[in-house]
Amino acid sequence: MTQDTTIKSGLAIASKVLESPISDEFKVARGGPDDTIATVPDDDERLLAQIGYRQEFRREFNRLSTISFAISILGVLGSVPATIGSPLMAGGPATAVGKVILQTAQQMLMMEVAELVSAYPTAGGMYFVTKHVVPPEHVAIWSWCIGWCNLLGQTAGVSSVGYTVSQMILAAATLSQDSKTNRLQNCPSDRAPDNTLTVYYGGHMFSHNQKLTQDHYVVRPVEHPGVIAWTMTDYDGATHMSEETHNPAVLGPIAIRTAVLVSGIVGWMLTVTFCFCMNDFDGIMESPTGLPAAQIFLNAGGKTGGTIMWFWVILIQFFTGCAAMLADTRMAYAFARDDGLPFSGFWSKVNVYTHTPINAVWLVVFFSSCLNLIGIGSTQTVVAIFNITAPALDLSYIAVIIAHLVYEHRVKFVEGPYTLGALGKPINAVAICWVSFISVVLLFPTTRPVTAANMNYAVAVAAFIVLFSLSWWWIGARKKYTGPRTKDILRVISTESSEDGSYSPRSR
Repeated sequence: MTQDTTIKSGLAIASKVLESPISDEFKVARGGPDDTIATVPDDDERLLAQIGYRQEFRREFNRLSTISFAISILGVLGSVPATIGSPLMAGGPATAVGKVILQTAQQMLMMEVAELVSAYPTAGGMYFVTKHVVPPEHVAIWSWCIGWCNLLGQTAGVSSVGYTVSQMILAAATLSQDSKTNRLQNCPSDRAPDNTLTVYYGGHMFSHNQKLTQDHYVVRPVEHPGVIAWTMTDYDGATHMSEETHNPAVLGPIAIRTAVLVSGIVGWMLTVTFCFCMNDFDGIMESPTGLPAAQIFLNAGGKTGGTIMWFWVILIQFFTGCAAMLADTRMAYAFARDDGLPFSGFWSKVNVYTHTPINAVWLVVFFSSCLNLIGIGSTQTVVAIFNITAPALDLSYIAVIIAHLVYEHRVKFVEGPYTLGALGKPINAVAICWVSFISVVLLFPTTRPVTAANMNYAVAVAAFIVLFSLSWWWIGARKKYTGPRTKDILRVISTESSEDGSYSPRSR
């Protein structure tokens, strides 16, 4: 479908919107009596047309599925066991304390992300919000940088999840070999969903481990200079599904808040459980499985019990990768729809039978696979690429937040149903300080003295992304790319309805 046809279709839908009456019950205040926009919970296609895009996907996500998707994409139940080795090596059991600090700061960032995407729920997520927080003359360059940062960060995240799944499968092969560790006593036979079953097994692992670590080892003064715990990112993952969600302006923020809160609590519980189960710290960290968490499962459950528990962890991590890829493909589609990628017309096509961006899916699959193939030649290089995931995504969020603060007196921002009100400014300050700090920390080497072998080359990857995006921009993209390509039909309406139920739109 050509761009002209898309614009005409969007205008046709918009014209129907502007001609049809909207009752007061469908109007949600967004900033005050004079700053409201029609939000139609039961007609999401109409709201999307007001924003400036044509509905192309099926809206099949409801409240439960949206929250479930948001929790899945954060991947706490699979990612904590897969990555806990790094924080344990850096900070030992004190990583449980670091998790509490991380959770508090992440809540602040999450709340601001939820506020911004609530105003403009599209597949572009925070990338699209950029259009409405910076002056028109700066939209292109801001959107370009944030779009590439978000897309590459998400793709590296998808690739890293696939990489950890392969590591976990290799660890499972080791678990299945003969072992002299104690077997799991009273192994439950209950069948339950993946997440519930993993927590259930985790409880048995904690309660039946005959050699639990003494509490004075877990709760003690920090002896290691660096304390870094597993951290969450991709908070706006659920909002990339906005064009497939019913009432996304409301359900998106709910999903984000619920997912971060639940994942933070469960992640902390898992971390504390693993710390108490480390009866032999050195042995666990030097496990032949390659993953400390796998060795903890083996020590607690023996060959059979440990392998069964580990199977569910692998399965959960696999589905985490599926969820992450789903959000990444929608971001790729949204960026291509705005002509931000090479051959954008091809990548932004939506299959007429499935109503999904299949071409964008294959783009993400191919790109992620290529990143993982780098690991065959250089583990150091592929780890450096994976290490850029959290900084790239978090910085893309903060860039939008900073732009919103810097240009708030020049650009009128129409708030969504979810707003922070007077708490917005202090929360923004905490979020900006936190991301600025943690992004620098995540680019630092993890061991000293620093050598070519243990150097964290994520900073080199970050520099490459910046150089790549800006070079491409100045070479030719600035002549073609204009930012999110909506037809400017977002209408701000009066809260007062006329007697016949109609309204008179006025330009922004």
